Amino acid sequence: MPELPEVETSRRGIEPHILDTRVTRIIIRNRRLRWPVSKTLDRELPGNTITSVTRRAKYLLINTSSGTAILHLGMSGSVFVVDHGTPAGVHDHVDIDFDSGKTLRFRDPRRFGSLHWSTTPLKHKLLVSLGPEPLDDEFNAIYLWQRSRGRRVSIKQFIMNAAIVVGVGNIYASEALFMAGIHPRRAAGRVALPRYELLVAAIRNVLSSAIRAGGTTLRDFYGGDGEAGYFRQQLEAYGREGEACRRCNTPISAIVQGQRSTFYCKNCQT
Repeated sequence: MPELPEVETSRRGIEPHILDTRVTRIIIRNRRLRWPVSKTLDRELPGNTITSVTRRAKYLLINTSSGTAILHLGMSGSVFVVDHGTPAGVHDHVDIDFDSGKTLRFRDPRRFGSLHWSTTPLKHKLLVSLGPEPLDDEFNAIYLWQRSRGRRVSIKQFIMNAAIVVGVGNIYASEALFMAGIHPRRAAGRVALPRYELLVAAIRNVLSSAIRAGGTTLRDFYGGDGEAGYFRQQLEAYGREGEACRRCNTPISAIVQGQRSTFYCKNCQT
């Protein structure tokens, strides 16, 4: 699934091509995504000029003066810019045409993505209950420590909870916990404030590094420019079961938490 860095990479990839351009039409070939694409989008989006492309958690927000198209890439979705008239593939479900001669195309082989229209996007039901952004000042060690008091849930599951903090998906949670030296099974309520300081720094570090590298290519993800991300080459723990830890040479271990694979070093993480 595209995570925060992949979505941010997509945002940066498409914004220069559609900013300040006017939507001339929208073509919806298949409304049956995770939720049906609303016909409100068909009526409201054409004729509007794009004022910005922003991101909230894993959602792309394509903003106009009268409303916002809220796009989620789902499990395998991607957005990219093509010329008008470029033949569509079987999984190319939505095209947004602009007066520049360019088209923003949404491809989603598994159809787990979604596309919505809202005049108050940050109050939309999918966004209103989300936690802070991990790269914003609101997300800090004191905040995490306070939210974790009395919590028995594992620290990995805690930081993957979007109501606590958005965008720390499975890959980046494993990487951040490795960087901070915290065992993924440790109860969130038993992590002391100084260790939360290390964890916040690690989360910011790993996400920023992934954004700079263009995201993590796993299976289907490609950025807005059509190029694959390459952060996978830098992973320290995720996907390295049995390989030597780069810090201590202990073999990397793997367990399952919340039906997701977790990778960690038994020696370096306590």
